[in-house]
Amino acid sequence: MSKKLPSFSQWKQIFKILKKTEKRVLIAFIILAIASFAWLAVSFYINATKSVPTYGGTYTEGIVGQPRFINPIYGETNDVDRTLIGLIYSGIMTYDKDGNIAPDLVEDYHISEDGRTYTFQLKDNLFWQDGVPLAIDDIIFTIKTIQNSDYKSPLRANWLDVGIEKVSDKTFVIFLQSPYNSFLENCALKIIPKHIWENIVPENFTLSSYNLQPIGSGPYMISDVKQAKNGSVKSILLKANRRYYSKLPYISELSFQFFNTKEELAKAANQKTIDGFSLAAFDNDQTLAEKEIHQGWSDSEKFNFYSFLLPRYFAVFFNPQKFKSFEDPNLTIALNYSVNKAEIINNIKSSSKNNVFLVNSPILPQYFGYSEPEKVYEYNLDLAKELLDKAGFKEQNGSLRAKENNKEPAFKYKSYLKIGSKGNEVTELQGCLSRLDSSFENILKGETSGTYGKGTEEAVTEFQKKYLPDEKPTGETGPATRKKLNELCPIPQENLQLLKFTITTINQPQTAKVAELLKDYWQKIGAEIEIKTADLSELKSIIKNRDYDALLYGQALGLKPDLYPFWHSSQTIDPGLNLAGYKNKDADQLLKTARETLDMSEKALKYEQLQNIIIKDAPAVFLYNPGYIYWASKKVKGIDTIKIVDPAKRFVNIENWYINTKRVLK
Repeated sequence: MSKKLPSFSQWKQIFKILKKTEKRVLIAFIILAIASFAWLAVSFYINATKSVPTYGGTYTEGIVGQPRFINPIYGETNDVDRTLIGLIYSGIMTYDKDGNIAPDLVEDYHISEDGRTYTFQLKDNLFWQDGVPLAIDDIIFTIKTIQNSDYKSPLRANWLDVGIEKVSDKTFVIFLQSPYNSFLENCALKIIPKHIWENIVPENFTLSSYNLQPIGSGPYMISDVKQAKNGSVKSILLKANRRYYSKLPYISELSFQFFNTKEELAKAANQKTIDGFSLAAFDNDQTLAEKEIHQGWSDSEKFNFYSFLLPRYFAVFFNPQKFKSFEDPNLTIALNYSVNKAEIINNIKSSSKNNVFLVNSPILPQYFGYSEPEKVYEYNLDLAKELLDKAGFKEQNGSLRAKENNKEPAFKYKSYLKIGSKGNEVTELQGCLSRLDSSFENILKGETSGTYGKGTEEAVTEFQKKYLPDEKPTGETGPATRKKLNELCPIPQENLQLLKFTITTINQPQTAKVAELLKDYWQKIGAEIEIKTADLSELKSIIKNRDYDALLYGQALGLKPDLYPFWHSSQTIDPGLNLAGYKNKDADQLLKTARETLDMSEKALKYEQLQNIIIKDAPAVFLYNPGYIYWASKKVKGIDTIKIVDPAKRFVNIENWYINTKRVLK
């Protein structure tokens, strides 16, 4: 007969039976058994499940600056506005995390064989954030608004001579006058709702409250805007848009805190009130940011550093309109040879810990996968000095270089002048006579208004008596008198033209430091250099008027590069971006062909030929391409972007960023 197991009441008596040592052993055994079971349970759970992103959480970014127009019609010129526009609005096309252009509001598109017609198919179930359906009429309205000069949109130049037509409720066509293979980048334009904006007159567009309380169709929508008493924006809270037609973002809320200075931003980071920021707030200086921001010990208190590639470069652009000697390639090539680019890059890297890449070409061959240039200018002071000699700039006392000035006088007397004559030549005559002799000045008696009167006639008569004693004084400027005036009147010019010019750049520590290095390099070969730094608003005016000798500045090319605005001879004045005033007929033809061909291999070939022509002519010194550094809290995952077209596109992959996780069965 089998024995029965002890009952629960009997088990309860076991500790009364066991000895003290036996009790300890039993307790230890029970604890070990429970721990083993728990470990096995947890291990099974971990092995049978995996961690995946889930919805929820708030991400807070700190920004130095202010939003002005969260409106695609105007906001594309402001980094803060562009950032918010990219989150709140959608475009015909967009960019993916690898920097490729991809459909956004459209399902598909087709480009005609001649490259002039783009046919788009709109997606289904598109809605504005207020619930109104998004339609092709909204796209047409947006483009027509930009094209209308009354609205003064900075994007207007991109849409001139572009036609758009609605074919059906789901199909629309855009027509170009000429093929343009980078046009899809223009189509990354964000679309505004017609039902919101159509009744707002052009003069009130910039005044509308919708510029700070926009209605878009993007992944996030405005939840709250907090403003100070003076009207400045303190913060903007965005929440995930439940009507978004694509993947709903994991992060429920994005909060943007706006600061006036980097010191205020650093304080917020140290107080753990923000989760991320751009290193641009710290002048792209990683070292400076690390000094000012205290990371703490736990992972939740620390930041990850992300570096995104940008299609841009910094260069010194020579302006022959202001400093005529830059027309001689011997001079500009010499300036190229005398710059130690490797030293500049090492200096930036060591001081700022920023990722910086060497640039020798205007087409960024490494970034876009083009072939490297046939020739680059390696650091060579001896060769630079030989070329300066060839350009006529010889070493003077103290090693400063100069060349003989053979410049023609700015003004010559050509006309027969007499009583009653008027104009600039009369004014010049009166000024010349006053400078030559005080007695002539007294005779003129203030007659310097550009009218040939009695005083001028008498002064000319006395001039003829003094300087043309063999001629009959007539008081009029005949051939002999004009010849003598042209000998005596031109303001004396210096015999030597110094190799002296100014470098203008933006007032930021990194570019100011690079300008100082350039100054040192060029002084070593006998140039006298001044540096002028300007705030962004002032620099925009300087660039618009081409009011600089040499400009240290950055150029952003876009992810489907079109170099036409940067180097074609038709783009030397604003709004063109040909900052070096570069003119070359062969380059012009290559630029035109490269922007119109639909064969990307042909485009690459034309750009590779173009880079060799530009490098040979040396209208600029190509220097470096700095990476874009972004700091984000370690609590945020999923940031795997590689390339962005500009800093405002750092949220291009925001749908895959996440804070919260959950476990699911594998």
